[in-house]
Amino acid sequence: MTISYQLGNSLYLNLTNRCTNNCRFCVRRFKKGVGEYDLWLDKEPTFKEVIESIGDDVKYYEFIFCGYGEPLIKLGLLKKVASYLKENYPEIPIRINTNGQANLIHNKNVLVELESIIDSISISLNAHNAIIYEEICQPQFDESFKHVINFIIEATEYIPNVITSIVTYPGVDVDKCFELAERLGVRLKVREF
Repeated sequence: MTISYQLGNSLYLNLTNRCTNNCRFCVRRFKKGVGEYDLWLDKEPTFKEVIESIGDDVKYYEFIFCGYGEPLIKLGLLKKVASYLKENYPEIPIRINTNGQANLIHNKNVLVELESIIDSISISLNAHNAIIYEEICQPQFDESFKHVINFIIEATEYIPNVITSIVTYPGVDVDKCFELAERLGVRLKVREF
């Protein structure tokens, strides 16, 4: 069971395989993991298992909550681990890669709870409008795109560095996504499909 895995100089933390989207481009549809790492979890890890997986020889550029599911589904565990990392390795930034639906999942503004422990958040924008988003991401919540946009706007109030991302999947208009990100006041990262 791969709980933490290193890519480059960053350590990624895999908390869950559950996700509220079923994106057509998601790597989970095509592979069991990333590189040599099988990221399908037998069970969701405990706090102790996550900390043990990090180990003692910590010299990373960044900690990133990103695995084979939506990490903010495990909000309580994520906050506990992030607080531990912030206390023990204050010089190492902490990032979350998310689909931006955490406020829907938990029915509250989770960003307030992340303000002092998360340095950066990367939110999957994935489309320039709700129609394309629904088609490509196949979310379980109604009006997910509207909520993702609101989450991005709210994130800029609580998290120092907010980035959005898209995947160059058929139907995604990269130029319009750049325009939307600019209107939202955030950067956009483009990933190849």
